[in-house]
Amino acid sequence: MKEFADFLSEQPPFDALDADDLARLVARVEVEYFAAGATVIAEGEPLEHLWVVRTGALEVVDRGEVVDLLGPGDAFGHLWLLAGLPPPLRVRAHEESLCLRIPDPRAFLARPDLLRFAAVNPGPGVRRLARVADRLGRTDEPLARLVRPILWCDADDSVRDVAERIGAGQQSCALVRTGAGLGIVTDLDFRRAVATGRVGVDAPIEVLATVPALTVEADATQATGLLRMVEHGVHHLVVVDAAGQPTGVLRAVDLAQVEVRDPLLVRSAIGAATDIDELADACRLLPTTLVELWDNGVPATHIGAVHAAIVDAIVRRALRLHRLPTLDGVRHSWVLLGSLARREPLPLSDVDTALVWATDTDKADAMRADARELLRDLQICGFTLCGNGANAHNPVFSQSRSGWLAAARGWQRDPTQENALLLSAMVADSRPLTDPELGRSLTETMRSHTRSGQFLRALLTDALGWRPPVGFIRDFVIEHTGEHGGQLDLKAGGLAPVVGLARWIAIVGGDASGTTIERLHRGAALGLLSADEAETLAGGFENIYGLLLHHEIEAIRAGETPDTYISPKDLDTLARRHLRETFRAIALVQTSIDRSWHYRLPG
Repeated sequence: MKEFADFLSEQPPFDALDADDLARLVARVEVEYFAAGATVIAEGEPLEHLWVVRTGALEVVDRGEVVDLLGPGDAFGHLWLLAGLPPPLRVRAHEESLCLRIPDPRAFLARPDLLRFAAVNPGPGVRRLARVADRLGRTDEPLARLVRPILWCDADDSVRDVAERIGAGQQSCALVRTGAGLGIVTDLDFRRAVATGRVGVDAPIEVLATVPALTVEADATQATGLLRMVEHGVHHLVVVDAAGQPTGVLRAVDLAQVEVRDPLLVRSAIGAATDIDELADACRLLPTTLVELWDNGVPATHIGAVHAAIVDAIVRRALRLHRLPTLDGVRHSWVLLGSLARREPLPLSDVDTALVWATDTDKADAMRADARELLRDLQICGFTLCGNGANAHNPVFSQSRSGWLAAARGWQRDPTQENALLLSAMVADSRPLTDPELGRSLTETMRSHTRSGQFLRALLTDALGWRPPVGFIRDFVIEHTGEHGGQLDLKAGGLAPVVGLARWIAIVGGDASGTTIERLHRGAALGLLSADEAETLAGGFENIYGLLLHHEIEAIRAGETPDTYISPKDLDTLARRHLRETFRAIALVQTSIDRSWHYRLPG
């Protein structure tokens, strides 16, 4: 029994229990053996126990796909046990395994609140359980509480030796000191390379290591950790302190949230695609993933960030799969525009793109032809290109660096020329996907001090042209006729007014980075907004974005084509009142900025 007490006292979620409760826990432990391939947890069967892996390894299987591997010390089953829901996943033995079976600890522990479960309700279609949320953890909590200790090794240590140390230390990875910097080797690296015979057990561990290892700051949130994993398609992050020194390792399984499972499943399928048809198959997982994230209570803006990270991965994979004869021989950068660039797309959002190449060339037409082929691949994958022409094969949106800079200066000198304000706004909402240094040249002129008051005023007037649909007599100004009679366009009347002001702030401040909410807070720091105005606009954006995301998610669930229109009568009284007040608050801020914008500009 002492062996179990020593073992469990070092493993979350039990490592915060006092000695008495630990003794109560150990008294209820039963040991269960599973042969390789045996089912430990079956989908849909109610649970009365949770388990902890003592020896061996277990596979987590989602719709036939192995999405994670649990090793010694990993707890499982607790999510569904605590939520009182049948598990949606299957857990089976990857090899001969011993597991510790424990009944619901809330029934016999004196302080069950000390159990450090870091997860949320995993059941598809069921909201996060508010009463359990404090104990289960939230995506906005620091990830430091989930960090595991580091197992270090040197570049010339043998694969055999490191594997033995990983097993003895009940770890799933090791950090490697190499001449090129910090590296990481994971259990997946061993399975892919050593188990297949590609790398021998006496080879130096450096041949397996990924260098540099991907890091995350210790004070980051769990949501940030998840997003970093999805962006890069990894299951481990090295946690570093303020000085950049490693302090621990974070694993996807430690996050143990449903929002980890589905985005990483899609991300893995994207990375495994060997042609465009397979990539298109992976893309078909994206809509249902967004639905499941919403159903499990993930904040709307976080869903948008994960969505953008997955689209980034899709475009990058398409670029690797499709040979582009002319572009492959020229330094160039693919750039995302619009909501994808701001990392706040909706399921309905188009994929807006631009292209910039390093030097003037007579191959522009051939490069645009290459770009058209790549965009056709994205259409095969189910994406819609910009209907207003913001596509990388369009000569307006595909130019050399000098061409982009000359165009931007021309827009600043004469904002009355055709499409000058529209194009300035599009360039402000740009984010390089490849060759960031080159791609950032699109926004270089935003840091220029030559921008005139006329240009900034014209941009502001254009931004203020988007007005919330609030009337003086009726609650809302709605469409009266046509296909959308009796409805509101939440994108044009709700998101666009806030996005437009945030974009204006980005241009005035010379910093095009960040989301709409991040830009608003920068505006307050620069004096372009008061703190109250920034909070009003940020809160309004979050409210409307969440409402619109919910509307589009319900359309996907019903098998319908999403749109941005809602009918006020379909909202409950509280939601309708909240939306009306949000619109009015945004309109008041617009009026205040319109009257005093010149006095707000930095000196």
